[in-house]
Amino acid sequence: MKMPFRAIISDLDGTLLNADHRIGDFTIETLEKLASKGVDIFLATGRNYADVKHIISKVNVKDAILVTSNGARGNNLAGELLANYHIPEQLANQLIRLPYDPSRICLNTYQGDEWFISKDIEQFKKYHQDSGFMYQVVDFNKHHGKLTEKVLFIGKTPEDLLPIEQHIKQHFGDQLHITYSTPVCLEMMHKGVCKANTLAKLIQNRGYSLSDCIAFGDGMNDFEMLSQVGKGCIMENADPRLKESLPNNEIIGHHRDQAVANYLRTIFGIV
Repeated sequence: MKMPFRAIISDLDGTLLNADHRIGDFTIETLEKLASKGVDIFLATGRNYADVKHIISKVNVKDAILVTSNGARGNNLAGELLANYHIPEQLANQLIRLPYDPSRICLNTYQGDEWFISKDIEQFKKYHQDSGFMYQVVDFNKHHGKLTEKVLFIGKTPEDLLPIEQHIKQHFGDQLHITYSTPVCLEMMHKGVCKANTLAKLIQNRGYSLSDCIAFGDGMNDFEMLSQVGKGCIMENADPRLKESLPNNEIIGHHRDQAVANYLRTIFGIV
């Protein structure tokens, strides 16, 4: 039977993972069945590689590719580094020293395999309870900008982030790719770095293109990916701005119901 797509690409939080930020058994079984039929598996997420490699270790697939930090890194399951893009150190130093209201916003960086944060946020720990990947609290005024894959500002409300977003776009917009993974998470990578661009290069190495893939996502950091693949599906629980930006893309079910796995079983004819 000819498969409708050569590969599936999925975001994690709000998409492939359930409401507990874990990969469900039904989803694991679905991915394993797809892989056994020769369908390639790509996970494309804003999470750090050190975090994601634990999540995918629960799935019995041999050749999955992990695109992490919104495209700043690509690895295969053996841990081989396939792509890596850093914000220049001097620019990273400028970003982590920008003024902001610490009562409303916390600053984070992904640097190599480490996650640094400006203050302890207990609720963030639930996102990483499965992998055990955890942040280190630092004083960013004394911190370094080496190996920075991503800088992210997380606000209590979307409005908290508008002034800093405007400042960054005005002063550094020509040097960065700026996006949102959720309405309250403003993220920056080096210019030209996004999920779609890194995926395109890694998929080309396998002899096909994004047009041969189906992808799933829920955030504005999925926009380029969902607009360039053969079929881009948006989650019911997605950021409203993503739905508005891609009005012709199909909206499927909710991540809490493992909607990606259900959808894949239907279009690939898996029982």
